[in-house]
Amino acid sequence: MMAWIYLVIAGILEVVWALGMKQTEGFTRLWPSVFTLGFMAVSFYLLALAMRDLPAGTAYAVWTGIGAVGTVILGILWLGEPRDAARLICVSLILCGVIGLKVFSKAA
Repeated sequence: MMAWIYLVIAGILEVVWALGMKQTEGFTRLWPSVFTLGFMAVSFYLLALAMRDLPAGTAYAVWTGIGAVGTVILGILWLGEPRDAARLICVSLILCGVIGLKVFSKAA
């Protein structure tokens, strides 16, 4: 159970650092870069902890899925990114895959 908690937190932090990376302007701004790198480090660390008990493929797919879906949703809400139907359908498919991996996955 803790592995899944670590994984979800790692995925949420992936969203934070992905959005933060946009604010770094190519790592030319100091403080956004420092915070982004810090969130990256914690996200990777929690992913590594989750991988102690979960299959690597499942953990990585869920981590990137949470990051992708979260980043797209927050990009739409906060950054004014496109919200066309095709994009939303594709994000929904990613979300279904992440949920499916959680439902059908067993810890190692």
